[in-house]
Amino acid sequence: MLRSLYTGWTGMYNEQKRLDVISNNMANATTVGFKKEGVTSQSFKDHLAIKIRDESEDWKQRRIGDLAPGVKIGEVYTDYAQGSLRETTNPYDLAMDGDGFFTVRITDREGGDHIRYTRAGSFHMREDGFVTDVDGNHLQGESGDVQVPVDAHQVVIDTDGTIYADGEAIDRLLIKDFEDYDYFKKHGDTYYEPVKGATEKDATGYVRQGYTEQSNVNVVYEMVNMIAITRAYEANQKVIKSVDSTIELAVSSVGKV
Repeated sequence: MLRSLYTGWTGMYNEQKRLDVISNNMANATTVGFKKEGVTSQSFKDHLAIKIRDESEDWKQRRIGDLAPGVKIGEVYTDYAQGSLRETTNPYDLAMDGDGFFTVRITDREGGDHIRYTRAGSFHMREDGFVTDVDGNHLQGESGDVQVPVDAHQVVIDTDGTIYADGEAIDRLLIKDFEDYDYFKKHGDTYYEPVKGATEKDATGYVRQGYTEQSNVNVVYEMVNMIAITRAYEANQKVIKSVDSTIELAVSSVGKV
């Protein structure tokens, strides 16, 4: 009976974690370059159950079988499927059409620089000519921080990432890609850092100037999943309430005897 309580609780805890992930997906449904997350579930390791000191078994131990104590989160994974491209009027808005990531330089609170990768291509040019994202992180080219002449009349970014200012090539975007995205560590909602084991490969995507990649979250799909999770959560609640009522009845009966 107590195992039933534990199983019901693990089910509720698991559904709560899944709900948290879906809520985050829906909150970022309009975030440029956001990649939705998903959750897998798995059972805890089975435990061997043995009957001991039972008169019906001549006081001998006997194996009953393996029992699964409940369910737990297997992993939280990221779906890197491409989102739709949206045309804008900003020449510094960029989108990757295909595989690949923009490279940005992030400065932490201690002043240290870190290289991160992102699909969020909402960039703009500052007064000093440097191109940064909405958080002030510097877009990277093959020469370092991308800087455009402030007096340039026309800036064109080709599909291969080459940057032209008034017809003259001044730099090329540093586009990176990797063999296995499982070797990514996520920072915030749209930044990624390769960890030990990550292997670079040539990026095959094309740069689209004047476009941004939208989130790949399907709001309707997420809402359907949210309803299913809510029902599963309520079912586990009913299990716990039922077991609790049974225990209460048993305790009351023992007290009367």
